[in-house]
Amino acid sequence: MTAAASSRAAMLSMLVAVALFALMDAGLKQLTADYGAFQVAALRGLSSLPFVLPWALWRGGVRPLLRVRWPLHALRGVLGVVMMVGFVYALRGLPLSTAYSLFFVAPLLVTALSVPILGERVGPRRWTAIAIGLVGVVVLLRPTGDGLLSLSALAVIASALAYAIGTLLVRVLARTDSTESMMVWLMVSIALGSTLLAWPQWVPVRGEHLWLIAGVGLSGALAQYAITEAFRRGEASLIAPLEYTALVWGVLLDLTLWGVLPDGVTWIGAGIIVASGLYLLRRERVHLVSEHP
Repeated sequence: MTAAASSRAAMLSMLVAVALFALMDAGLKQLTADYGAFQVAALRGLSSLPFVLPWALWRGGVRPLLRVRWPLHALRGVLGVVMMVGFVYALRGLPLSTAYSLFFVAPLLVTALSVPILGERVGPRRWTAIAIGLVGVVVLLRPTGDGLLSLSALAVIASALAYAIGTLLVRVLARTDSTESMMVWLMVSIALGSTLLAWPQWVPVRGEHLWLIAGVGLSGALAQYAITEAFRRGEASLIAPLEYTALVWGVLLDLTLWGVLPDGVTWIGAGIIVASGLYLLRRERVHLVSEHP
């Protein structure tokens, strides 16, 4: 596969992953009305394992799951728990579209952190776009007024940072470890870690929620495979800005399920961040063309 074809496949995988994650997040938000953040995160991991583990064993057997770089998987597992718990906690207090707007700092962080972690080159124009995107985050938080600066908002930002570092670890792990191992051990980590944290306040799962939990598990498993393949095939700074398509899904789901829409300031802040991300995507395309005429 040529570099251009690989990049297109990576971009398509990312778009599919974002749509599936949006459906999963809508299910998680519905569950937060009856269960704590730790338990909802645990249910997300536990519900995906029955889909991920048999698929992984069918694809490659047990050996690829065991011959892995354990320290990096352990680190990614801890980051996965932080990411999931933080985002689930935020969903209880924020609309889905608002949580996404704040989480949009993650692609900016991926691009910025790709320099020290992956050794990728980010030029001054892209650094400027990252800085402008962070201004958009400040607009969203509205720290001087009755805005979004709250534990929920801070939880989203912490989740985004954990996600960004974990995403770059995928690029490092992909050099030696299989996609199957990365998916399985992330889900195991989220399931076990979140369950241990949730156990003291565990609430019995109600029967009417089983279909919702199954949907979370299936969409989450498919999304995790798609996003892992996206970052395996494409440059982090190319794929990450496509995360912004989540805003479209967030607005549609908020309107359909909860009857809410983002306010004007949220649109402005999100717009600044999205514009920055799109500029990053454009600069990366120019970079690819110059390398592969």
